[in-house]
This record gives sequence, structure tokens and C-alpha cells, in this order.
Amino acid sequence: MKLVIFGTGYSAQALVQEMQPVAPGSIVGTTRSEAKAEALSRMGVTPRIFPGSDLRADLEGATHVLITAGPEDGADPVLKHLRSDFEELASRFDWVGYLSTTGVYGDHDGEWVDECAPLTPATRRGRARVTTEGEWQALARDHGLPLHILRLPGIYGPGRGPFEKVRNGTARRIIKDGQVFSRIHVEDIAQALLASMNRPNPGAIYNICDDDPAPPQDVLTYAAELLGVDLPPAVRFEDAEMTPMARSFYAESKRVDNRHMKDELGLRLRYPTYRAGLDALFAAERAKG
Repeated sequence: MKLVIFGTGYSAQALVQEMQPVAPGSIVGTTRSEAKAEALSRMGVTPRIFPGSDLRADLEGATHVLITAGPEDGADPVLKHLRSDFEELASRFDWVGYLSTTGVYGDHDGEWVDECAPLTPATRRGRARVTTEGEWQALARDHGLPLHILRLPGIYGPGRGPFEKVRNGTARRIIKDGQVFSRIHVEDIAQALLASMNRPNPGAIYNICDDDPAPPQDVLTYAAELLGVDLPPAVRFEDAEMTPMARSFYAESKRVDNRHMKDELGLRLRYPTYRAGLDALFAAERAKG
């Protein structure tokens, strides 16, 4: 396998860890900064600054391509700079994956959604993702790109969990009636990506999420219980001081169905609930001292 990753951030780095040991030259990963490029090199990834590097030779040698970079100003950066390369090389790849978001479904009043649900995003971010998904699907239809779309909800994992905010007193339990979110541990994203690579099905769309959609305040409550500290204060959504970005997340409520992922990819989640995920993160913290 020769993998090219566009946007080698949190989720992509978990994939690299899942693939260890990495053969020299088998993974090329893009980043925006030289400092991050050095960190990727230490992981065994061949770094490229993007945009700015000529990636034609890397794409010509690739069997697999993963796009994690989100839209910028409503436009997909990979297609903006490399659309013609993907059009010319599309049929040469074995697998191409695009990491999207369950935000494309919009608000469904806490009801369940699967991959066939209508795409009615309530946010500008969600609408940009719908547009970008459509552009990649058009390229797949017109040029034979073996595209797989993986839609992700809220991501947590090592270094990205609720414990620090609960400890330092900045966490708040925002209460909004009927609000529920789906989540996924970053390690389960990594194993879902590998499962899809090993079982390619061009045109497939998967919801990559755990089995336990839950109100956000429940997650903070459980984190506080694990830490043995007081519960974060409860604040009504209407009264909460929040950034426009944070408030926009509460514009949508839904439970995301993951049965297609499990049935087609044969995936057994390591962390099927947020409790299992937080238990593991807490145990790892304690083990480090």
C-alpha cells in the first residue's frame, strides 16, 4: 500500500499509529507548517507542505488516498489545487476516502438518521460539506474515482476529551431539552478507515459513530464522576454565553445510525459508548501518573 493523506491531523495521525510499523516511504502526509512536518517525519510519514508542494509524483505512485482537509471558504482545498490530477489519475487508485461530517444531515429533532436520510444542514459548515461531497461524487461518476465517504460526528480521544475542562472548572453542562449528539473515539475512526481500505466498495457512504448518542451534559457528568470532582455547573442553553461556532452545534440534534458501517465493514467498535471511551482515557491518564 502507498497512502497519500491530505490533512494529516488528529484523525489521520491515529490511522498512522494504527498502521505501525510504517514502511519507509509508504505514507505521504500533507501539512501546512514546517514544525508539523518534522513531527510527521518522526511518525514515519513523508511530509509535504500543502498547498505549495508538487504532489503529482506522489499521487502517481499512490494506491490509496485519504482526504481529511475540510472546506476552506466553502471550497475543497484538494480539488481547488489538484482537480485535474485527480481527474487524470482517478482510475489508478484502489481506494479514495473522504472524511465528511454527520453535520450534512442537519437537524432531525433527536431522531435517528442513516446514510439514506435527507441532507438538510442548518449551518454554513454543513452546507459546504454537502457541496464538497457532491463534487467528489461527480468526479467519481465522471472519471471512475473509487470514492468512499465516511461521515464523522464529534471526535474525542487522547488529548481531546472533557477531563481538562472539568478539572480546571471551565466546563459547563449546557442544558437544551431534547439535545443529543453522536460521538466517535479517534481509534475507532482509524480502524474504520483500515476496514474500508481492506474491503473497498466504491460509492459507499458510512456513518462512523458509536452506539450511544447522548446529551452533552451526560458526558461531562460522567467525566466528573470519574475524576471524583463536583459536577460542572448546569446552564440553560438560552442563558449560556457561547461563541457563534459553539452555539451552532446546538442548532442540530440527531441520533446517528452506524449499522451500515458494522454490517458492511465487519467493524467491532473498541469504544461502543462514551463511557467505555472515557473509562479508557481515564485509565491511561492514571497509568501515566
